[in-house]
Amino acid sequence: MKLYYSPGACSLSPHIVLRECGISFDLEQVDLHSKKTRSGSDFLAVNPKGQVPVLVLDNGDILTEGPAIVQYIADTIPDAGLLPKPCTLARYHVQEWLNFICSELHKRFGLLFRPTVPEDYKRTVREELEARFAYIDKALAGEPYLMGQQFTVADAYLFVMLTWTRRVQLDLSRWPNLQAYFERVAARPKVREAMKAEGLIT
Repeated sequence: MKLYYSPGACSLSPHIVLRECGISFDLEQVDLHSKKTRSGSDFLAVNPKGQVPVLVLDNGDILTEGPAIVQYIADTIPDAGLLPKPCTLARYHVQEWLNFICSELHKRFGLLFRPTVPEDYKRTVREELEARFAYIDKALAGEPYLMGQQFTVADAYLFVMLTWTRRVQLDLSRWPNLQAYFERVAARPKVREAMKAEGLIT
């Protein structure tokens, strides 16, 4: 497998999941501005959407969109326990979290990163993010991870969103459960491996 990524982007989520599953894979860094890979290839030839992550499978098939990619990876190594079994309620709860993170957090952060978005609208977006963080903070009360004791693909995705709070000056300490959760996930050995590989920590 090969994962196309940009350091610290949402592609960090499948990068973490690959390492948590113990899968052998290659990394190819992408410059999202020039749409070129580190090796000089045209990234748009790989993904016409021009976005990471992209996972190229050993048979040449290509998967895009983070939530789909992490579920595929987790299903290839079910014993890693990163995704509940198909047709179980727990499985749908993980998918519920993935959808919530994608629509309620990821898309809002995207607006904050765009220089063309008016500042008054960005204030509204920040308030919406704060309300979502308050909701997650309550959900994490007394629980180490979103699904309780088990780390899942949803946690990898949420963790990446929380790393973005520093870029927009959102202070996680306002939500103690969320802050403790962030530190807990950041300390996981495979999470640290992924972040080191992307040059995010030393």
